[in-house]
Amino acid sequence: MKLINETSLFPLRKGRITRQAHVDLPEGTYEEEFARQGFFGRTTHLYRTHPTTAWSRIEGPLRPRSYDLNKVDPATDASMLGSREPAFSPVCILRNEDVALHWVSPGAMDFLYRNADGDDLYFIHAGGGRLETTFGVLEYTQGDYLVLPRGTTYRFLPASGPQAYLLIESAGELTIPDRNQLGPNALFDPAMIDTPELEPPSGPDREWAVHIKRRNEITRVFYPFNPNDVVGWKGDLTVWRINVKDIRPVMSPRYHLPPSAHSTFLGRNFVVCSFLPRPFEEEEGAMRVPFYHSNIDYDEVLFYSSGHFFSREGIGPGMVTWHPQGIHHGPHPKAIPASRLKDRTDEVAVMVDTVHPLEATAAAEAVENPDYWSSWK
Repeated sequence: MKLINETSLFPLRKGRITRQAHVDLPEGTYEEEFARQGFFGRTTHLYRTHPTTAWSRIEGPLRPRSYDLNKVDPATDASMLGSREPAFSPVCILRNEDVALHWVSPGAMDFLYRNADGDDLYFIHAGGGRLETTFGVLEYTQGDYLVLPRGTTYRFLPASGPQAYLLIESAGELTIPDRNQLGPNALFDPAMIDTPELEPPSGPDREWAVHIKRRNEITRVFYPFNPNDVVGWKGDLTVWRINVKDIRPVMSPRYHLPPSAHSTFLGRNFVVCSFLPRPFEEEEGAMRVPFYHSNIDYDEVLFYSSGHFFSREGIGPGMVTWHPQGIHHGPHPKAIPASRLKDRTDEVAVMVDTVHPLEATAAAEAVENPDYWSSWK
């Protein structure tokens, strides 16, 4: 995934513009960011007399979409991928060759699971419990990211109450962004990362099954003991956890930063960003909401977890929006004036931007809001 800023030596200007992007727009204009590499590459700002989302209708498959994952039923959906056991049945929503997004509501697993197709990144939307892994045990709770490298053997033992996790499955290795001039403690201090603690394997002496997913098929391997019997490990490849409350957003009181400033994880041909509570921009004339933009190089997916989603109407916790490459999107009409009435955001949302186009599964289509495209009217 290329992240090189090819800054032009010759910035060109025509017509009515603002010299500083996102600040003091000419009266009666709407700013569009036309940018490569997801706001990180070469960029032009276009100043229009109408919002780019002020369409009257859209014909064809390329339109903004939203899905209510609260309505997903793992027990009956035929497109689920994974173990296909009542206690662990990830339901795939969106996917391409690099990444797949699943909805998971696990119960207590009396077997172990191993993904041989890629790394697993869980965001705990609701619930919590105990995660047993090759590397030991982690307690987890709402707002946690859980990073499990490919080949890790694990199982969830959830606490009582509703459980709802977003699973981002990466075909390549997951890493974290280079903080560059921000320093090694920006975004989150590495000291806030938690790794598993070794404990003797839980459960009785019996036959244990490991469900191994490879090319979306399950192979079951049986042992006469719990195979998570590791008594020691050393190295720099392991399971780890970070909670969103320990991630500290990069902010500017004078300028609305692009989503790339909120990057939390990098995958092969995709990035994961965390949008978290922060103060609004305070300078008069500075934009406070995401600017209108066209996804030239990326599909953009947003999972909304909690809080008030200030740039969207009709969106609640547990919902997903998907804006494909090639079609504009931006704040809903009421979002811009509404942003002037508050001092800070309170949203928690996870964004996945992908280089290669995504495909929706039948499970997604079953919980789609078909009128989402018209919500900008």
